[in-house]
Amino acid sequence: MLWGCFSAKGPGRMIRVKERMNGAMYREILSDNLLPSARALKMKRGWVFEHDNDPKHTARATKEWLRKKHFKVLEWPSQSPDLNPIESLWRELKVRVAQRKPQNITALEEICMEEWAKIPATTTTGPRPLRKQGTKTMMTTN
Repeated sequence: MLWGCFSAKGPGRMIRVKERMNGAMYREILSDNLLPSARALKMKRGWVFEHDNDPKHTARATKEWLRKKHFKVLEWPSQSPDLNPIESLWRELKVRVAQRKPQNITALEEICMEEWAKIPATTTTGPRPLRKQGTKTMMTTN
């Protein structure tokens, strides 16, 4: 499985998750990858974090971690279809990777990382991926 994040300024980090993700692992991924991505993308103060209602995202420990880190989190409607804007980037990545025809899992991982890094910021600001809440910039993950 892959985990990645993006904002209107472009893709952030993407990593391969080799085992089943639980809440503790999710929080570690956020700490190790989301915060550095926000810094690398030069996100200004006040950006809003978006993730869906996956149980590890809504766990009490995750909510508490986000609160302690002073994250502003977009409220996500319960029982909603998958509206997460990162789905557009996953689709873009899938097309790019398929064009390169990886021959094994190692090549697949390398190509995914290369292609993710090449996705231009303009892809993340199209009609579906970019969302604004007032004047706040969004950072979203999956």
